[in-house]
Amino acid sequence: MKFITMPYVKRNLKYLNSVIFRAAACVLFIGLGLAAQAQDSGEESQGFVVDKIVAKVDNYIVLKSEVDKAYLDYVTNQGGRGNADQIKCQFLAILIRNKLMLAKAEIDSVVVSDDEVDANTERRIGIIASQYGDVKELEKQFGKTMEQIKGDVRDMVREQMIVSEMERTITKDLTVTPAEIKRFYNKIPKDSLPFLDAEAEVAQIVRVAKVSQQQKEQTKGELMAIRDELLRGADFATLAKKYSSDPSVATNGGDMGWSGRGRMVPQFEAMAFKLKPGEISMPFETDFGIHIMQLVERRGNEYHSRHILMSPSPSPEDLKVAEKYLDSLRTVINSGKITFQAAAKEYSDDMTTKGNGGFFADEEGGTRIPYKDLDPVVYFAIDSMKTGTVSKPLVYRTEDQKEAVRIIFYKSKTAAHELSLKDDWNKLQSATLNEKKNGVLNRWFNKVRQDVFISIDPSFNFCGILD
Repeated sequence: MKFITMPYVKRNLKYLNSVIFRAAACVLFIGLGLAAQAQDSGEESQGFVVDKIVAKVDNYIVLKSEVDKAYLDYVTNQGGRGNADQIKCQFLAILIRNKLMLAKAEIDSVVVSDDEVDANTERRIGIIASQYGDVKELEKQFGKTMEQIKGDVRDMVREQMIVSEMERTITKDLTVTPAEIKRFYNKIPKDSLPFLDAEAEVAQIVRVAKVSQQQKEQTKGELMAIRDELLRGADFATLAKKYSSDPSVATNGGDMGWSGRGRMVPQFEAMAFKLKPGEISMPFETDFGIHIMQLVERRGNEYHSRHILMSPSPSPEDLKVAEKYLDSLRTVINSGKITFQAAAKEYSDDMTTKGNGGFFADEEGGTRIPYKDLDPVVYFAIDSMKTGTVSKPLVYRTEDQKEAVRIIFYKSKTAAHELSLKDDWNKLQSATLNEKKNGVLNRWFNKVRQDVFISIDPSFNFCGILD
């Protein structure tokens, strides 16, 4: 496989694959929409062409729209420097390699967990459905039922997870030495060194407001009223869509499908094995909130359930308790009795940052984040702070929509600058490792490509991918 050399920031293998995955997702839904339009307008009977196949790898195909969308994403988000045809060749090469991984995974019996695929699919479907606001509108736009759409998304998610698993298997245990990092940097022409945006190191300690017992009892009362409606014959899915705070309710009406032991949180699972088929539980609590559940059916260690979830909101007094807690912790940090990083690891409620000492991190694990990539709320919070200081408690809403309070540590800022060994060692280390992985994957491609059938549309022969 022949890869076109691209500037440093475009050689990042993880970046390229993430662009391709976003493109594949977009192409899937664009394709659904185009098919729907063709059906509505009668163009299908007139030979309407939705897309063009530009490569085949055994039973897998690469569409021209995938290549074009990946390139458009690159132009939109990364400036699009470089020769357009050469960059499209780069994306096509990786798409073909990914399809080869899928084909080889079948031969080598590499699989991924159905539970993980289902969970990822539900998350993605939830995001798509929320953008349309209504399942019927989504089905109308794409000309398919929700189950058909979900099946298409599930196939895409499964493929990406298998590709990731194959990549991990092929490139496991790879490391880079300081000498390799320096060689990588020295290979970059001095007149081509990228200019990096200004960056900041920012950390947080989060305290989710604990809901008072009074608020919980009020929510349980509301769920009891809903339970009474269900017992009188009300439609479960209708009430779930009206009242449940579970984001997946838009697509499943509260129906959780079949689950096995160990998949759900313990309290939910325990209730499922306690109920009789058709029975509706009294309100019960999990980390997600307060539920009522109906057991639809049970067979052995599997059960089919549906639920309505309500998450009680903390009162203003509950938020003040969280504020006082963090204000006291801030005083201790400022006194020097504990570092911000140690306090974050011990006391923060945010699982995505506490293990990193509270610091926000990029995809490579680096803690220097371009200002433009910071959450706008965080950006404006540090705008009036000095480096090395800790903010007063700030009320905000977490990504999963919980009322919370946080304190922010503005550790450092780095001015916009040309890439250098001194200031950007971690970035260069990641880039060097990704280039090394890319080399390993290229050698793997050239070794195993004889095991499968590969063909490329003549319009892309100039790429030299199979040379």
